[in-house]
Amino acid sequence: MSQSKQALRSRIRSVNSTKKITKAMEMIANAKLFRQRSRMEANREYAQRLQDTVDEIVMKNPGVDCGYLKPKSSDAKATVIFCSDLGLCGGYNQNVFKLAKAELDKDDPVILIGTSLYRQMKEAGFNLLNEEPVSSDHITFLDLKEWIEQAISLYDKDEVGIVQLLYTEFVNTMTFRASFDQLLPCVLKEVPEEEKHAMYVETMFDPDPETILDNLIPMMLHDVAYADWMESTTAEQGSRRMAMKTASDNADELSESLKLEYNKARQASITQEITEIVGGSNAV
Repeated sequence: MSQSKQALRSRIRSVNSTKKITKAMEMIANAKLFRQRSRMEANREYAQRLQDTVDEIVMKNPGVDCGYLKPKSSDAKATVIFCSDLGLCGGYNQNVFKLAKAELDKDDPVILIGTSLYRQMKEAGFNLLNEEPVSSDHITFLDLKEWIEQAISLYDKDEVGIVQLLYTEFVNTMTFRASFDQLLPCVLKEVPEEEKHAMYVETMFDPDPETILDNLIPMMLHDVAYADWMESTTAEQGSRRMAMKTASDNADELSESLKLEYNKARQASITQEITEIVGGSNAV
């Protein structure tokens, strides 16, 4: 019985130590979530303004000739996938991997931003263009721009017919969803007829709309990709906060259960000792 109590005490200490770690990681993830969400929301307005400008130009010039708006003959898809560098973030990475396995052709080119899924996707047979893992935590806008340019060049050469992003959509602090976001060919936002006459009635474009779109659309694509990366990293921190909170709650429950079991063992030991003493006195 004493060995059982000693083992229980050891487990209780171990669980409490683990709870301290998960609690600290939860607080760190919460602080990162707040900071990353603020950055994401600040950037979202700029990305939306670029998208609105492109939509307006195309709407006012329905016959505009721009290669980024035309479908290609190739059926292949180039996909830029965002995942995390670190684990302990619940189902964040596996949700991305499951969607990739379900929707992507393994022969199509893939650019993976993030190190967690690199080996897993290699073993699954995906055609990764980056020969080495690319860190998601330390990537800059210029680094990401180079990878997006590589995907766009495949589209320009008609080697792929679609360029898309696979990222994790940040719905709210409790809900995150792996989703696709198509970059090329550009998918324009549907504008109701009544709004077409209400906004930007007398907009003049200089130089011609084709030149503007040829320069503006790549800029928009880079920023949309950066916005989706920021949304993914925000979702990552939200997932990690939830995972660590769940781990802390489970540690609390396990600790209470072990304490109850320890108290039962201790009470049984005391009862046995009293029984032995009473039995000995009766024998005397």
